[in-house]
Amino acid sequence: MAGARGRSGRRPVPTQLNLVRGRPGKRPLNENEPQPEIVLPEPPEHLSDEAKREWARAGQLLLDLGVVSDLDRGAFAAYCQAWARWVEAEEALKRYGVVVKSPNDYPMQSPFLAIANKALEQMRVFLIEFGMSPASRTRVRAERTAGPNLLAKYRSGGTV
Repeated sequence: MAGARGRSGRRPVPTQLNLVRGRPGKRPLNENEPQPEIVLPEPPEHLSDEAKREWARAGQLLLDLGVVSDLDRGAFAAYCQAWARWVEAEEALKRYGVVVKSPNDYPMQSPFLAIANKALEQMRVFLIEFGMSPASRTRVRAERTAGPNLLAKYRSGGTV
């Protein structure tokens, strides 16, 4: 059955990430794919302090791999905010527990557990997009250098 965009099969992988992964299917590269400058943009002001800490930590790692640009600001901000929500919910779970008392004095699941689980699911989606999950990372071969765009290097005949 066709996907949401009328296409079936795997989701396309950005060329930069494909090159970092070592071009696993050796399929032709998209020569017309936009090639934004590799840069870690400034974090949006609305991010919480915890989200900004994650921005600096994970952002530097993505920059080192050469897979982040200004165009990724929104998606990366969403990941960082989901991270912050997850941390906050986990702290609350440590403080109050997984089971709390309802207003009628019956035991019930803590609402923080639902928040933590939702944040984890959101993080999982973005981790895969950025090649940051264990499974997606196994497909990445990268030298830890932020430098020229890998597609430009590939096109000029250099080894990737």
